[in-house]
Amino acid sequence: MSYTEDEQVVGSFPKGFGYGPEETDSDIGASGGEEKPRILLMGLRRSGKSSIQKVVFHKVSPNETLFLESTNKIVKDDVSNSSFVRFQIWDLPGHIDFFDPTFDSENIFGGCGALIFVIDAQDDYMDALVRLHHTVERAHKINSQIKFEIFIHKVDGLLDDHKIETQRDIHQRACDDLEDAGLEKVNLSFHLTSIYDHSIFEAFSKVVQKLIPQLPILENLLNILISNSGIEKAFLFDVVSKIYIATDSSPVDMQCYELCCDMIDVVIDISCIYGSRDDGAFDDQSAAIIKLNTNTVLYLREVNKYLALVCILREDNYNKQGLIDYNFHCFRKSIQEVFEVQQNKTGESLVANGTVRSHKT
Repeated sequence: MSYTEDEQVVGSFPKGFGYGPEETDSDIGASGGEEKPRILLMGLRRSGKSSIQKVVFHKVSPNETLFLESTNKIVKDDVSNSSFVRFQIWDLPGHIDFFDPTFDSENIFGGCGALIFVIDAQDDYMDALVRLHHTVERAHKINSQIKFEIFIHKVDGLLDDHKIETQRDIHQRACDDLEDAGLEKVNLSFHLTSIYDHSIFEAFSKVVQKLIPQLPILENLLNILISNSGIEKAFLFDVVSKIYIATDSSPVDMQCYELCCDMIDVVIDISCIYGSRDDGAFDDQSAAIIKLNTNTVLYLREVNKYLALVCILREDNYNKQGLIDYNFHCFRKSIQEVFEVQQNKTGESLVANGTVRSHKT
């Protein structure tokens, strides 16, 4: 299965509603313009790296990833929807050692914000642990700020007890190897993932959140919103990928998260069918209310073209809809102000770097 730059439709999404064509240029040189945080996808061959990228960012059905060929060169994906969701994903082939002197490892890992190492939980993972240790040790020397995320992948084929035991074993072995190498201060985060459920989206959400400097502000705004509106749980979603870039301080329940993801799919699918626009069904009029038979209400409102607020609240609290709508407008205004601050900082940074020049007419 191939993906070309002429492809306009991604899954059920309309033309223009997506991240755009992926970059397949294997050139490692730095690109011009604004520097975005970089996420590297690494792991052994057939561990599932490309499948993760296609499912999360290109709306490819998990079953279709069975026909993907092994990655033979660096595949770059540019994700640039808003001031909050702006990063690059580099899918690195598993059979190449990028610390070899023939590669510019300083350039590859020096600008890296997060490194995701994918381990196939259904395979013998001893070789993967050796590669993981080698990768963490060398990458940390180049860039000590890298956040290392370990995806224990393909756990859909394991029983619950086996999942926990596999995670414990991988965690223990990886940390022991780092401690033996004198790298006990290097922090590894572990996630159980599968492309056949929402675990891969939740894991990627946690990775992306670590690259958002405004995260504490967004969380605080969500805490204020729910405390003044009788809301149980609130997520700020990137509607294209269904990654939540922020949530309130209460724990995330996977069932609630899955309900919110499903609601976004329903809203976009219905908008694609009945909407009057063909350049993106999600706009400033997008809103939805779904009442469940558990006396629970799902409430979705558009924040901007690519961000949505999805809330879960009890039906009796939704009787104060006027108060909730007012608080939402205050929340959206605050988000816009955070956007403006970020855009001003970006503009000042570009001017300071000499990448923006004024032209007189």
